[in-house]
Amino acid sequence: MSPLSEYLDQLHNLIHTRLQNHFSQDNEVAIEVTENREALYSLAGLELDHNEYFIFLLSLVAHIQPAFLDAAVQEFLPNGGEFTEFGGTRSGNYRGMLPTGETALFLLAGNDLPKRIALQKLFSTEHFFHTQQILRLEEVKEGEPIMSGRIMVSQEWLEKIIHGKITRPDFGIHFPAKLLETKMNWEDLVLHPNARQQIDIAITWMQYNDILQQDENLSRKLRPGYKILFHGPPGTGKTLTASLLGKQFDRAVYRIDLSQVVSKFIGETEKNLENIFNKARDKAWILFFDEADSLFGKRTGVQSSNDRYANQEVSYLLQRIEDFPGMVILASNLKSNIDPAFLRRLNQVVHFPAPNAEERLMIWQKMRPSSLDMHPEIDLRQIAQKYELTGAAIVHVIHYASLQTLKRKDKTILLPDIMEGIRYEFQKEERLMN
Repeated sequence: MSPLSEYLDQLHNLIHTRLQNHFSQDNEVAIEVTENREALYSLAGLELDHNEYFIFLLSLVAHIQPAFLDAAVQEFLPNGGEFTEFGGTRSGNYRGMLPTGETALFLLAGNDLPKRIALQKLFSTEHFFHTQQILRLEEVKEGEPIMSGRIMVSQEWLEKIIHGKITRPDFGIHFPAKLLETKMNWEDLVLHPNARQQIDIAITWMQYNDILQQDENLSRKLRPGYKILFHGPPGTGKTLTASLLGKQFDRAVYRIDLSQVVSKFIGETEKNLENIFNKARDKAWILFFDEADSLFGKRTGVQSSNDRYANQEVSYLLQRIEDFPGMVILASNLKSNIDPAFLRRLNQVVHFPAPNAEERLMIWQKMRPSSLDMHPEIDLRQIAQKYELTGAAIVHVIHYASLQTLKRKDKTILLPDIMEGIRYEFQKEERLMN
């Protein structure tokens, strides 16, 4: 028997027993729900007591077998009819019965009022169902009973039970972040020695911070997570460094799409970011805010209501970032654009300067394609000294020259193609080429 079938059988037995007891005409032979308060049930890595276990199963059933609750009730009410005690609701396109908090209270406590009240604590914001974002009660309209809200299991825990793993979230309005991946390694990245030393400090945090979090004294005093600012000109390796940090420690790196996050509507920016932080909690993800000035720029003087709300957004972000337990990387072209309140709370500020001549030469050498040759007249040292290009620009030049080589059905990159590629890069930046 598959685990899902076993879960459904256990839930069916609970429902059948409770309904049989409820509809029994002879109280002396009524069958009570069997409950072992000492028993623990293991489910998806969680150790649950009797009540927690069946509430969790109840939250799953509509996603597994839509007619499950209707069939269970119809067994005792074949001609239909109102059954207020059972709770449940119907919604939208779904035609089956959806369990509510009232359903859980009826199945686990019947008409036992003290027990029903005690069970409501399992849906409180202090219970791990809520703190670990496992399941919750849907909010109801003002004035309606709280327990009439649907029991809603999180998508991630649903996937854990059904598929045994959590799928990566899709990019969209509810999750405006894209996964960053790279085929490159640390050996492919050329950084200024000071930047490399700073990155080594971040690597050390990723390697050993979990040990410090177990220290009885120090763990109480350490701020959660690690916050870094990468600043420097475009194309100097900020995004690649973030990708490599994730790759080394097998952590997903998500680049926040600021065009999707920042909204002209008051309050929407916080809402968009909250979706990201909620998804990222307890995942060990790295959140990468590129062009961070858009969100973490200096606060303005309050001249209007819009200025006041904009400053509230910055304050919200400051608090949300500070509370995030994972690594957050902000990337900006200019450190001076970032709000000082953020800078004071950062663990590190790493400068990514434009590469000097020796570093540019290393990048040119590392970018040479293995399947093509360089013509002898190409002097990479001279080119590196003469033309101030970032690593990203050098990659573009090599890419252009290699494509032109293949277009000629050739195997040797020629100097004119290199020079033409450099010219294009200078034009993009509106610079004059000597």
